[in-house]
Amino acid sequence: MITQDQFNKEVELIIVNAIREDVGDGDHSSLACIPADANGKAKLLVKDEGIIAGVELAKKVFAYIDKDLKVETLIADGKPVKYGDIVFYVEGSSQSILKAERLVLNAMQRMSAIATKTKEFVNLLEGTGTKVLDTRKTTPGIRALEKWAVKIGGGENHRFALYDMIMLKDNHIDFAGGITKAIEKTKQYLKDTNRDLEIIVEARNLDEIKEILKTEGVYRILIDNFNYEDTKKAVSLIGNQCLTESSGGITEETIRNYAECGVDYISSGALTHSVYNMDLSLKAI
Repeated sequence: MITQDQFNKEVELIIVNAIREDVGDGDHSSLACIPADANGKAKLLVKDEGIIAGVELAKKVFAYIDKDLKVETLIADGKPVKYGDIVFYVEGSSQSILKAERLVLNAMQRMSAIATKTKEFVNLLEGTGTKVLDTRKTTPGIRALEKWAVKIGGGENHRFALYDMIMLKDNHIDFAGGITKAIEKTKQYLKDTNRDLEIIVEARNLDEIKEILKTEGVYRILIDNFNYEDTKKAVSLIGNQCLTESSGGITEETIRNYAECGVDYISSGALTHSVYNMDLSLKAI
């Protein structure tokens, strides 16, 4: 997995690129209408309900735009919010607040939606010992924010990208000539390139589970698109030899049943690709 420093750099890159995209050579609307020395105050107002996420990101954005902007936090990341709640106040240069407004709102609305959906999944798994994972099915360019939101909602991050974990899926296995060959080639590749990466292998049926178990060095088996009965059989076969993960079209209606099959993890792309933004606004006061 990527380090915290690597993650922080990803977030910084997102902020820099988003400001470049949105502001360009200047917020000419504000520059035309608002004196440079004008100061003001605004509040982040909730017009929805769920789990708030992106407060710490907002602080980073405000600091990037103008280090003199002051933020007073009333509700922290990961806390439940309802209509009418005020999450924070920001005070300082009116031009700076308006320059940061759209990025703060866009990011927090999406992050809060992801955190809210993740929390729903986490609640459904309560008492099972199974943890929910995100996937790489994220919005291009803002993966770090979306995975950050999953953590805020109580979920866990899967691999960040293609470079920080090995995942052998059906196409890798078929191109390599089978599961055993794919695992052997991977282990040799890691040795040759002096890399220490965990290996996850996808299984499409119980026979593939059995074949994977013949080879040491697999960190987790991805039990993909199995029904409940076969998932239970797969978990029994695997035992303590490696970790288990269920995936493949798992929804709010089915996630608890898969967890009760005994898997360690359930991954869901829906955490990041099927959410509706939380309604938030930044209002001058």
